[in-house]
Amino acid sequence: MEFKRKALAIAVMVATSTLTACGGSSSSSDPDPVTPENKAPTAVTLTANTVEENAMGVEVGTLAATDADSGDTHTFTTDNASFVIDGTTLSLAADASFDFEKMASVDVDVTVTDNGGLSHTETLTINVTDLLDYYDFVSEFDAEKSSVSYSGQTARHALIAELKNYIGNGGLQSDVDNGELSSKEEIVAKLNSFYDRDENAWDGFAVTFTDAKQKFFSEISSYKSLKDKVAGNDASGQHALWNGESNEAGQYTGENIAFTGWSTWDDAPAHVPADGVIPQKTPHGLVQQFFSQIADNAMENPGGKRYIHGAEQIEANEIPVFVNYDGTDLNQLIQKFLLMAVTYSQATDDYLDENKGLATDNTGRDKGEKDYTKLEHQFDEGFGYFGAARNYLDYSDNEIAGKVKTEEDGRADWNGKHDTDGDGEIDLFSEFNFGASVNAAKRDRGSEVQTDFTKEAMDAFLAGRKLINDAAGTELTTEQMAELLEYRDAAVLTWEKAIAATVVHYINDLRGDLDKLKAGADDYSFTDLAKHFSEMKGFALGLQFNPYSKITDEQFVEINTLFKDAPVTELSEIDEYQSDLVKARDILQAALEFDADNVENW
Repeated sequence: MEFKRKALAIAVMVATSTLTACGGSSSSSDPDPVTPENKAPTAVTLTANTVEENAMGVEVGTLAATDADSGDTHTFTTDNASFVIDGTTLSLAADASFDFEKMASVDVDVTVTDNGGLSHTETLTINVTDLLDYYDFVSEFDAEKSSVSYSGQTARHALIAELKNYIGNGGLQSDVDNGELSSKEEIVAKLNSFYDRDENAWDGFAVTFTDAKQKFFSEISSYKSLKDKVAGNDASGQHALWNGESNEAGQYTGENIAFTGWSTWDDAPAHVPADGVIPQKTPHGLVQQFFSQIADNAMENPGGKRYIHGAEQIEANEIPVFVNYDGTDLNQLIQKFLLMAVTYSQATDDYLDENKGLATDNTGRDKGEKDYTKLEHQFDEGFGYFGAARNYLDYSDNEIAGKVKTEEDGRADWNGKHDTDGDGEIDLFSEFNFGASVNAAKRDRGSEVQTDFTKEAMDAFLAGRKLINDAAGTELTTEQMAELLEYRDAAVLTWEKAIAATVVHYINDLRGDLDKLKAGADDYSFTDLAKHFSEMKGFALGLQFNPYSKITDEQFVEINTLFKDAPVTELSEIDEYQSDLVKARDILQAALEFDADNVENW
């Protein structure tokens, strides 16, 4: 048996060696191994495909490739400058954003390249989510129409701007110098043509204060008057008797107080209007007094120059027709006071009042034919007086404030206004920032401790209007009305803060002017002092028109008493006056709960 096993083993060895010799598996004759063919990637995917409008530099999602070659590595690239790719992360570029109102989605081509050099390009669609950031709402009654309308408010903003432009940019002086206006009565009548224009002269009244789509006021609105809406003159009434009425005993009772804050009244009426009614000590009467003073200045030396009283008659001491010798700037007083006595008063004391504008119907078409309810329209009119462009939140503070001078400051074509719809013109209804909306941005940009008056006000207006729009066709429930009033309160409080902070700003400017005057500084300017005082006083006078003000009547009176009706320029009295200005500033700081660092630096 042992022999047989050995014989079998030998036979197997021989057979095996024979097979090898006959060309079996010798390494010297093996063929080259077959390399698998590389295949290009076939698809690109993204883990998320939405981005919020207006967001910049945010991550969109993670990229991946579909590839039959499981071991391949991949590189992702794009030529779209609005996007960047870091490894497999797709993000928006640092300075890129998208506006839902212009595009609800955006396509981006992404190319994936494998380690063998083969590539595939895929078009990915990124959806832009709509934020509540644009003041426009679809009509409940016609899905093809907007329910937003506030043309009258735009017209009055434009009237105030046009009046300021005429007084301050040479129009008035030119008309006096060339004899177009040759008497005090003619000058006052001309100024009143902006304030209370003859309705028959509305057509053909040109818009000149800015280059706008609307070339004439009739393209903005049907006939409108500032006089009709100045505090005390509105037939719907205000929370106080700004028209100077009193009870039978000749007293003002409760909240029904007289117009206050100004004590220096002309002995004679400024101008007797066509209706024969002599202006009294009212907001309207004060405007007429200012007009009369401008006319007196203009007729003092027609065609000649005016200089600071008692000063050498040199160019540095020349003053324009709208600057009084007492250090008041009538152009600034008129503009700022009208912004308060018309726009601020009307918004807070009428359209956004819970017993007036916000108490109106939300169930049917206004006047039976409009694309909005009465409540929608009233709220819009309140917003219109705030003066913000429809896409206000797309602007930076520098841009809203019109302070773009270099690329670092912002976008030059967003400097206070922007052609948002790309039609080549600025639409005053939607693409221009007026009034308080500008002051809010100015104070935000000047805050040491960050404030965001612009966003707080706009967010409140947007949220309130959306609530009304969502409920259009029905009455607001008790809960909805309570929520609406919260939005109203937020908008009005922020508006007041922006104005009060602006008063603080001009207190600081005025104190600086007085420091220069005391020191005899070469850069002291009488006209700067007059301008800063008048901006401070004009805004401060109007704080009394808000029925929801955080400033009490007593505080208001004290503030304006401390300010006086003209700046103190007697060297021996300046220190005391500067202390009074600080006292007034402290009252505003406490009432509006301003940060101390901001109050010092605004």
